[in-house]
Amino acid sequence: MNPPAENPALLLIVSGPAGSGKTTLCDRLLAEMPRLKRIVTATSREPREGEMDGEDYYFFDREEFERRIEAGEFFEWARVHDRLYGCLKSEVYGKLERDFDLILNIDVQGAATFRRQLAEDTRLRDRFVSVFVTPDSLDEIRARLRDRGQNSAEEIERRLANAEGEIDQWVHYDYRIVSRDRESDFLAISSIYRAEKLRNRRKILESAASRR
Repeated sequence: MNPPAENPALLLIVSGPAGSGKTTLCDRLLAEMPRLKRIVTATSREPREGEMDGEDYYFFDREEFERRIEAGEFFEWARVHDRLYGCLKSEVYGKLERDFDLILNIDVQGAATFRRQLAEDTRLRDRFVSVFVTPDSLDEIRARLRDRGQNSAEEIERRLANAEGEIDQWVHYDYRIVSRDRESDFLAISSIYRAEKLRNRRKILESAASRR
């Protein structure tokens, strides 16, 4: 009997309110999991000093970005402060086809758009894994944002208002991590990643067994 094929590459979506620590978790996963790659998103803003096209973002002028929207080239896109941001289908498919697992730190609206697209996309449906990271209360989010010392009181209240609407969205995700501390959170998300790789291996083995 031939050995099973390699595990299918995964698309890991991570969401959560401000203060959840999701960005730190994603960065550490990328640093410690060599097969995991970041999805490079696209933007209509100008590159900042030191930024490289295709590494930090795909930089398009507004006309080109809007042309790609019309052509259906994005899984999801959004307007933020009069600038456009989006996730290109070619970026996702290209890296998955090269057997890289992918991770994308995205807000709940973007994740919802992905789920709608997956309903009609058999190439991604069995590869998609979603994780929602959240502190256990709005008070904890407020405390974390204050401890950062990076935002004004007005900005903290704005983020809290957004978080209040986001927290209940965890029911739409495959997993929820209630954030405790960096080490515990990393253990949780890395365990999810490894378990999902094994689950995909099991699917392959079960499929092979059914053909015997």
